[in-house]
Amino acid sequence: MGYNLFNIKEVSGAFSSKLNEFRASLGAAVGKGKNITFADNDITYTLKLQHDRLSKKGLELDYDIYSRDEGKNKFIAGSNWRDAHYESTVCFNQSGIKRKVIKSEKIKYKDDHKSVLYETITDVITGTHPDNDPFCCPNCGAVSTVAELRNGCAHCGTMFQMDDLFPKVTSYYFLDTPGMTKKEFMSGYMVSYAITVIALFILCLVFHNSIGYYIGAAIGGLFLAYVHYAYFLLIKLILGAISSAGKMGTAGSRSKFEKRMKKISPEFSYEYFTSKALSLIKTAVFSENESELLFYEGAKLDPKMKDIIDLNYGGALGCKNIHENGNFVTVETKAYFDVLYASGDKVYFKKQIFSASFKRRTDIPVNFNFSMTKISCPSCGASFDATKNRNCPYCGSKYEITTDDWALVELKYI
Repeated sequence: MGYNLFNIKEVSGAFSSKLNEFRASLGAAVGKGKNITFADNDITYTLKLQHDRLSKKGLELDYDIYSRDEGKNKFIAGSNWRDAHYESTVCFNQSGIKRKVIKSEKIKYKDDHKSVLYETITDVITGTHPDNDPFCCPNCGAVSTVAELRNGCAHCGTMFQMDDLFPKVTSYYFLDTPGMTKKEFMSGYMVSYAITVIALFILCLVFHNSIGYYIGAAIGGLFLAYVHYAYFLLIKLILGAISSAGKMGTAGSRSKFEKRMKKISPEFSYEYFTSKALSLIKTAVFSENESELLFYEGAKLDPKMKDIIDLNYGGALGCKNIHENGNFVTVETKAYFDVLYASGDKVYFKKQIFSASFKRRTDIPVNFNFSMTKISCPSCGASFDATKNRNCPYCGSKYEITTDDWALVELKYI
């Protein structure tokens, strides 16, 4: 997924508002366990697991997301896909992330990433939106719109569960970028100019040059600083390309995978599979006991994964193999992540590659709005949260996740 260079369309209206509100509340959700605004249930659940991991390790994570686009907060619409009921669009915005990990009031780690934030927003294309419908709070009687009650009644604090409020964010990740805003470029250039001029002035001082040389150094430094800064950026770009060379092996995964999966569901997209895969991987990694998860059918995870405190998609998910057996398809992938570990008293960053395999039935169409937190039992029709129950709590029937969605059948380090 990347920039839509040939059809740039700025997101506006309710979509823009919700994308920005999600971004604004993400840092507090990760670091402080606060409510995440306009997120689907799966994201909310994963963020809760991540915050629980931090708390168990006695860590505080300051997770500050800031705008790199001079405060404009504009999202651009990229690729999109739809089924009979829902449409999803990948939107991106130039955002930076400052992270600071604190333990016992001591800073153990900090960084600042210049990134592009990708958010997938899903909207319902059938039926009507409840956002602006008036609703009377049953506790205090105050009247508000449904959208205003998303984070609770402003008058009495009563919280409401509104799982089906659309549009909502169904996936997100940050991708480091070599691209720079005008402000960032000028800031870096001024640093380069200051260093260049200081170096030239020192030379003038050593050789006892006249004032004219100093003036020439100040003027000539404008050009030399630009050359030095451009060279620095080029070297940085080359080093970044070398470090990401392994991701080139993922080329062709999209067409290979979509060609097969579109036979099952014509509306299927690789973006949808990617967002689903990331959600399953992150939930398994941050869970206290992955064997209790309905969607996980693999072996016990490497104990090292229990030291992960932040997990961000590295921008590449390669399809290694596709195996078909009867009505099931198994997809072996190579997933790239940027990982923050906390082990003992040490916190460190590492680029990590995972081998992840997923399985689902091929005779049932994709449901873009499926959530493991809200499942309808096929035996008795009752709705329950499958993150906490493998069997229906009402009739006891075992629920097979591959009936409706992908199951994660293997997750290990490469």
